Amino acid sequence: MPARNSKPLTGAALIKEVCRRIRVARSYWDAHNNRACRGEREKALALYERLTPADREKVPQELRVWLRYRSEKYFGEDRTPPARGQR
Repeated sequence: MPARNSKPLTGAALIKEVCRRIRVARSYWDAHNNRACRGEREKALALYERLTPADREKVPQELRVWLRYRSEKYFGEDRTPPARGQR
């Protein structure tokens, strides 16, 4: 993870960080930890949006599919937001 005072990620480092965050979100998903999964997915999506179209092609298709489509089924805007303060 980059230091807080470092320059913003670009190029290959940004692609690598996007892939890492998607994999972390998927591991949380597999562990049924939806709250952590939602947070990691949002961070990954924010970084993914910064990629150029050519760089987006460098992210493995399996990760792109999970981030953009499969997870939208569960975390999309039309879904009920998570409950606040129950834990």
